Amino acid sequence: MNSEKYKITDFDLYLLNEGNHFESYEKFGSKLVDFNGKKGVQFVVWAPNAKEVSVVGDFNNWNPEVHKMENINNSGVWIKFIENLGEKTLYKYAIKSYDSNYISFKTDPYAFYTELRPKTAAVVYDINKYKWGDDDWMNERKDFNFIKSPISIYEVHLGSWKKDYNNIDFPNQWGYKNYRQIVYELVDYVKSMGYTHIELLPIMEHPLDESWGYQLINYFAPTSRYGTPEDFMFFVDYCHQNNIGIILDWVPAHFPTDEHGLANFDSTQLYAYKSWKKAYHKDWGTLIFDYGRNEVVNFLISNALFWLKKYHIDGLRVDAVASMLYLDYSKNEGEWEPNYFGGRENLEAIAFLKKLNEIVHLQVPGIMIIAEESTAFFGVSKPTYLGGLGFDMKWNMGWMNDILNYFSKDPIHRKYHQNLITFSLWYAFSENFILPISHDEVVHGKQSLFNKMPGDLWQKFANLRLFFGFMFGHPGKKLNFMGNDFAQFNEWDFKSSLDWHLLENELNMKFNKFFKDLNKLYRDSKAMHEVDFRPEGFQWVDFSDADSSIISFLRFSEDKKEILLFTFNFTPVPRYNYQFGIPFKGFYREILNSDAVEYGGSGIGNMGGIHSVSKPRFLCSESIFVTLPPLAVNIFRFEPDI
Repeated sequence: MNSEKYKITDFDLYLLNEGNHFESYEKFGSKLVDFNGKKGVQFVVWAPNAKEVSVVGDFNNWNPEVHKMENINNSGVWIKFIENLGEKTLYKYAIKSYDSNYISFKTDPYAFYTELRPKTAAVVYDINKYKWGDDDWMNERKDFNFIKSPISIYEVHLGSWKKDYNNIDFPNQWGYKNYRQIVYELVDYVKSMGYTHIELLPIMEHPLDESWGYQLINYFAPTSRYGTPEDFMFFVDYCHQNNIGIILDWVPAHFPTDEHGLANFDSTQLYAYKSWKKAYHKDWGTLIFDYGRNEVVNFLISNALFWLKKYHIDGLRVDAVASMLYLDYSKNEGEWEPNYFGGRENLEAIAFLKKLNEIVHLQVPGIMIIAEESTAFFGVSKPTYLGGLGFDMKWNMGWMNDILNYFSKDPIHRKYHQNLITFSLWYAFSENFILPISHDEVVHGKQSLFNKMPGDLWQKFANLRLFFGFMFGHPGKKLNFMGNDFAQFNEWDFKSSLDWHLLENELNMKFNKFFKDLNKLYRDSKAMHEVDFRPEGFQWVDFSDADSSIISFLRFSEDKKEILLFTFNFTPVPRYNYQFGIPFKGFYREILNSDAVEYGGSGIGNMGGIHSVSKPRFLCSESIFVTLPPLAVNIFRFEPDI
């Protein structure tokens, strides 16, 4: 509780004004301090357009007249030390406007903890008490190379993964489990399935459950729905001790208009653009951050660093990047204003994203910053010194739309749509892509992934195995939403638990085993993950047989010592003695067959593998004659003749 640590200096004010106070969370908000033997809490808030600011809470009967704050050197940064307050004190800021003397009661933008919604007060909390046990993970993380590593992400909404309505240790009417409770089961499952990372839908504090966390109010506070800040630190720590990385969804694109939040914070739009044509996001009814204001940019970059440093988070997936990049995003003519040069790009947001990625990667090596970006904007995952935005990876939304479109079609019609399954390879290496099948694809009437598949029950499961076989064979890192890996029948419902009882069904259990084996193969095989972002890791064998809906390709490890052949039959018709021309002479050992009986298939296969023969096809002097099971992927490992 060293008071000097929290003292606001002229240099702090200068850095804030400049937009470069990247640890502003160490100065702003509520801090337990000791001033000359007097213990209490120091409060600091930025409200430059306020006439007066007071701290209110139970300790003064929420009376704005009792504890008025001091405007430091008329900087707009207000400060107040209140003696004899301690941890878990409830408080807000009472902010009086200049023009009308109206007083609004605001939560603390830098609060580390808040009341459980629908209550909205901030809570004094010391987040420096937790003793971390993940030193090995953190030391190794500094040298983590995502480019060559297997990355298989399990996307999770904590409130609906598993529920417990009889939770004695953490009672609540929504069936939520505490961060500490859920992490044991979650990590056990994630490890058993072979995932490398967990990605959490936003866990920053938000008032509306229906937003799934994407409309944030308290950017520095893990939601109290599932416990305290220390509980969440334990969650991350335990994952790290079990070699599981944690990625958080993060939302710097917009914020909600709730009265207690950032909107009209000091009776002006302090955090949002002033012009309604730039400030309002009509799709979500939210406000857009003012990326041209240094203090706002500072707030957001400081927040990103806060999660990466204070909570040991391993990556941030930045939500809705496309809405940040374009001034006319989801707007009609007359609803937006062009930039300085007359274009539609938000130049201030672009500059912010570049600065964000530069600063974060400089200060926290080994982490990943991922863009959810759905347009063809140039260089999202290119370095800023090459004109890019500086993200590490980008979600491949085009691949996702094409493959879901293709697989939704009856196999008899797929021959007319071969381009949907092959087009992504034209641009697969233009960015560092993640292949996502996220929560957005299994909600709001889109059906579960399982029910997107055509055919009877057997064909649905076969198609789903084939779908994931193609996904894991295709260049790019992988992301799957919870429930996909055991073929959940129903759409995701954030109010309910996943349908875990389906694992008692034979076909669901066998599909889950297939997914587990596929994930393990992906992690163990360098050819499936080591060269994801360069064309040297991929080679077509044949994509020309649209009439039979068959494709095949090779994947290579970086040293070319491991070569895998992937074959796909997208119809329910078995193909016997099917010829592929191949460039390498030797034995092709069958290492995975999605039609295997243990996966719920019919058991048609290649008896362990096939030797090549000297029979030319296309440009290859060697061929293999393969049995292609119905609606199946087969993976072969090349073994050269000795």
